[in-house]
Amino acid sequence: MADLDHEQADARRSAYSFRVNAILGSVSKEERLADPVEAFLWTYYSYRPRELKRYHPGALDTFAAGQEIEGWRGYGPRAIGFGVRLDFIEQRRSTLEFITDFLRTTADRPAQHGCFGMHEWAMVYKQDPEAIRHTAWPLRLGPEATSNLVDEIGVRCTHFDAFRFFTPSAIPLNAFQPTRESQRALDQPGCIHANMDLYKWAYKLSPILPSDLVLDAFQNARKLREIDMRASPYDLSAMEMEPIRVETPEGRAEYANEQRHLATESMPIRHAIADYCEKVMAL
Repeated sequence: MADLDHEQADARRSAYSFRVNAILGSVSKEERLADPVEAFLWTYYSYRPRELKRYHPGALDTFAAGQEIEGWRGYGPRAIGFGVRLDFIEQRRSTLEFITDFLRTTADRPAQHGCFGMHEWAMVYKQDPEAIRHTAWPLRLGPEATSNLVDEIGVRCTHFDAFRFFTPSAIPLNAFQPTRESQRALDQPGCIHANMDLYKWAYKLSPILPSDLVLDAFQNARKLREIDMRASPYDLSAMEMEPIRVETPEGRAEYANEQRHLATESMPIRHAIADYCEKVMAL
């Protein structure tokens, strides 16, 4: 733990501001929503750019006296300095316990790398063209061939928050029937969406979790979403996104390799969030 004086606090804020602005760039809201990767990060996930830009040192560090931040949720006087209040942490204890257990349990489960990104294809399976969610992007193979590929390869999605967007015709094709209640038992560390959701778990714990760790999870989610979209049925050539052609054996092998690589990169973030939560609960 550290009690940050004015100079230390300013240095941390400046370093974080430089990092977050370099990552987010100067893209407008309209440009973000036009990009299928960025749009997902700012619509599916509820954390806003202004929130991601705000620096929090985390509950294990405090600001020295005189640096009170008026109106910031969860902050107040501590035994030493000023920071995330201990009573606020106690109010969030059940959330801290749930997320820690969820992340540890997922990490301990064997990773699966055989879904080949078919969840995105199952979301448009046998669907009327005008009902497709991303109408700005045509299907690379066309509606019939897209549905035929789902029939050929099958669907093995373990993640409820992807499965719930399947078309009615695709639901019975899935090898699993995940529910919100079974999520803890089914989520596994090879899943693209389960690894993207590390960002969700991180920002749900703000300001208890340090902003740098939330930003790590955001960067990770962006990389994962790019692979998700490159392997999707959509033609994103206008965005200069080279498709992962999962309709071919070579494309499926490429997807599985990317999935393994990103799962490996995600694991330290998963453990870092859980480790920090455990330290906070021990305060």
